[in-house]
Amino acid sequence: MMKLCYFPSSLLLTLPVLLTPVLADGPFYGDPPDAHHPWGVHDMNRPQPKRVEAGTFSSQETPGKPPSDAVVLFDGTAASLDNWEPGGKPKDDKRWVEVDGALQCTPGAGTLQTKAQFADCQLHVEWAAPTEIVGKSQGRGNSGVFLMGEVEVQVLDNYNNPSYPDGMAGSVYGVNPPMANPLFAPGVWQTYDITFRRPIFKDGVEVDPGYLTVFINGVLVQDHTPLEGGGGHRGRSKSRPFKESGPLQLQDHGNPIRYRNIWYRPLPPRAIEGGTDGRLTLEAALAKRQETATVIRRDAESKTGTDKMYRLFESLCYAPHVQTLQTATAMSAEYVASLQKASKEDLEKRKGEVMQARQAFDYLVKHEFVPADFAAKGAVDALIEAQGWNEKKK
Repeated sequence: MMKLCYFPSSLLLTLPVLLTPVLADGPFYGDPPDAHHPWGVHDMNRPQPKRVEAGTFSSQETPGKPPSDAVVLFDGTAASLDNWEPGGKPKDDKRWVEVDGALQCTPGAGTLQTKAQFADCQLHVEWAAPTEIVGKSQGRGNSGVFLMGEVEVQVLDNYNNPSYPDGMAGSVYGVNPPMANPLFAPGVWQTYDITFRRPIFKDGVEVDPGYLTVFINGVLVQDHTPLEGGGGHRGRSKSRPFKESGPLQLQDHGNPIRYRNIWYRPLPPRAIEGGTDGRLTLEAALAKRQETATVIRRDAESKTGTDKMYRLFESLCYAPHVQTLQTATAMSAEYVASLQKASKEDLEKRKGEVMQARQAFDYLVKHEFVPADFAAKGAVDALIEAQGWNEKKK
């Protein structure tokens, strides 16, 4: 079976002369890629996370600031109402309205939904039930946040107000109760932070049920809860495929619930649907390795000397290529010949470079990316032995 490795050539000549132990972000540090993981452990060829400027937390008086990459759906301005539309035909032409920086449900206005369509996301929503307590159980401060218009995270004034557990605030409605009830009193702003993953089906077969994770006021109430079809009222739902995307919906359940500071961040695809983080299928991992090898080989063409040699060897760790192996092997022979011609004093000055070369060649042999009798390794080992660098300090 083909094996894979990682060692960034750009670091090979920049590390300290005496490299003990190997730096965490240096070459030859972690296990190489395998059949289902296209990246090595601590692989510097892996894409860097994008930079996101964090937002700020809300207070009761002032909504917080969203992260820099958030898509803002409602920010307290009347202009942000343009991001929304009726989800059905309102009764008597009633509409949700902006009141003192909040998006308020007018009973009878019907569901409100975003014009934007999206799927997997991190969602932030703040809501407040009416200060005046009216009704009980499901009849008190009722609304709902519907991801893709399919799955409801219940909004309900459950402060000293019991109801059926799988319909309480923070429940995946009809599927799973919240693990705790951390609601503040009516009239106080509540904060929902939600991570949503839609179900994934392939050829009619469910390969990922989809999940919801929910925090209420900083308290975890849903922990990666499977969607089980999305839930619903009275009937038990069954696993089913969702659309590729859908709107965020806010439910009109006859109560003047207020919302503010609504934003979301799209999430990257999971491995099962084309993402490159996590355990991939054999086919997907192989394709990504081949892509990475091609990029590295192209980069090698812009380099010279040992930089080019190491970069070519590195590409072989992702995907084999006969010509590249021949070229890199020939370059390693030229490199070893230059070392063998150097004086003892010159070699002493180049000790760090030589020790790093041995580290690279050892790694290549160990993981079977070059033959066990790789000539450059034997030559460098002999040179190091002759220089006495293998002797332990007394």
